[in-house]
Amino acid sequence: MRILAWLFSCALAWSVSGAELHFNFAEYSEGTSPTNFHAALLGGGAPPVWTIVGADVPSGFQAFAGKAPMMNHSTVLAQTSGDMTDERYPMFIYDGTAFTDFKFSTRFEAVSGIAEQMAGVAFRFQNPSNFDVVRISVLGKNIACYKVADGQIVSPYALPLEIPAGTWHTLEVDCSGFNVDCFVDGKDVMQVIPDRTSPPAGKIGFWTKSDAVTYFAEATIDYTPLIPSAQAMVDGIIEQQPHLLGLQIYTLTGTNTTRILASKYPAEVGRPGTDAELQAIENGTVSYGRVNRMVIVTMPLHDRNGEYIAAMRVKLKPFFGETQDSAVTRARMVQRNLEQLCPSAENLRN
Repeated sequence: MRILAWLFSCALAWSVSGAELHFNFAEYSEGTSPTNFHAALLGGGAPPVWTIVGADVPSGFQAFAGKAPMMNHSTVLAQTSGDMTDERYPMFIYDGTAFTDFKFSTRFEAVSGIAEQMAGVAFRFQNPSNFDVVRISVLGKNIACYKVADGQIVSPYALPLEIPAGTWHTLEVDCSGFNVDCFVDGKDVMQVIPDRTSPPAGKIGFWTKSDAVTYFAEATIDYTPLIPSAQAMVDGIIEQQPHLLGLQIYTLTGTNTTRILASKYPAEVGRPGTDAELQAIENGTVSYGRVNRMVIVTMPLHDRNGEYIAAMRVKLKPFFGETQDSAVTRARMVQRNLEQLCPSAENLRN
């Protein structure tokens, strides 16, 4: 039981660190739109307009004391629609990976707006009605963090913050577990713990409000990539049972097809399965074979109700005199461990 408890904790929190994404909007031509993003909108009014425009942006090098920063003409991301509808929140969401623990930093300029002049970061984005946000209001002279749940603002927290419009600033949002730490121009200005039971993984993007025309220069995300639960389960079992020559979990991908969802060798993930895995998932068939001094056993994985949810293939080093029955018995020990770690199909894909 001690081993199983350790494996379960790995399945929930297994991760590696050190990944970074950099978005350089200067690489795009005016009038285009960055790839791998999509526009989203909470509230009414006209659709948001996110496009690349030309702007004068401060150099990345700090100016000498008493001198204005050097300006370079470049291209930036801009939200340019001037719809004054109240409670209208345009967003531009990155379509790549989801994030839990991360540091997001960007430079922004609040250019204009009669109803609002705002810039912000939407994160833990599930859909346009469910996400978290950190935003700065030039007209309201404050910074705020809150959760949006089913389209409604929940537990807003705001502090005074005065910054001028028409000038460039930096905004950094640092999320670690439940904690959200906010920096503006390098200064730690707000720390908050949003009202939630757990910090979910979600997408990240840019945020404005109402008729705010806002520019964003380059952005960077330093983050901890999450390993899917199925892979964490496999990694944990291999850690405890290094004698296993191979271990894969297969899942259905369509009619009469399967693929590797997790493997002792991550390069195998995504490869198609065979009839043995398909029969294991559809009919509960247990298969046995010998290849290159290995015994291979394929069998189904069951959920808590006994339904077939996936297939497991385990490769074992045979001992002298081993029979098919003894190999299957050894494989069932691995099967039981996996089934205790994933009581439902959802647990495999989280």
